[in-house]
Amino acid sequence: MNYHGTAVRQRALTLLRDGAKNADVARSLAVPLGTVSYWLHMDRAKRGECPGSHDPTCPRCDGRPLDAAAYSYLLGQYLGDGHISHYSGHRVPNLMITCADAWPGIADETERAMRAVLPDNSVCRVQRTGCHNVKVYSKHLPCLFPQHGPGKKHDRKITLASWQQEIVDAHPWEFVRGLIHSDGCRITNWTTRLVGSERKRYEYPRYFFTNKSDCIRQLYTDTLDRLGVTWTHCTRHGNPYNISVARKADVALMDAHVGPKY
Repeated sequence: MNYHGTAVRQRALTLLRDGAKNADVARSLAVPLGTVSYWLHMDRAKRGECPGSHDPTCPRCDGRPLDAAAYSYLLGQYLGDGHISHYSGHRVPNLMITCADAWPGIADETERAMRAVLPDNSVCRVQRTGCHNVKVYSKHLPCLFPQHGPGKKHDRKITLASWQQEIVDAHPWEFVRGLIHSDGCRITNWTTRLVGSERKRYEYPRYFFTNKSDCIRQLYTDTLDRLGVTWTHCTRHGNPYNISVARKADVALMDAHVGPKY
């Protein structure tokens, strides 16, 4: 992983404040474009120049309309592999979803969901080794994601608020899609069978969702139950962390609404 010192960052900000384009600065200083964009965003926010610095409204606090389908997807992403943090020096907390570079479509979908849920807040991507951190800053993140708290999610109880459950009930496939895109996968399993006297290879697709939190797995399986999708626990090395969907009809249903990562 490449770390860029204070001198490089300050040089970049000097160029940006003088009107240089993000891409030109990134190229001249050999810094990822996403990093330059992030530096510019934080500099503008610190100086009160961001478009969203007028204290954007919140669906929970102010009654602003919420894109429920996008929120259901983002909630799944957050529960699966996201976190909210409040670093010293930042005025507001940020929600960060880490998306592997191998699936750029998921990063794009995550960014669209963030922009739909928090349309007045800036969204940025920060390049890391093999992945991008898709981030949004808002002081209202704890309002929208009350599951936020100290410690790892699998070490504490995770339940949905009644208003969140209503959204998931109305948009269950978006919730499942978010969970699969964060902590799930679609793979091809294989086995062998005797056909007559000849052993033949048999392949079949399968969905897995893997999460250490009993509560989050329960939210996933409860949603599958309401959708009529059959699932099983698949214990590995004594750990019941894996939920499998393997029946042909159920895989076809998951394919229609989720599909492989992309």
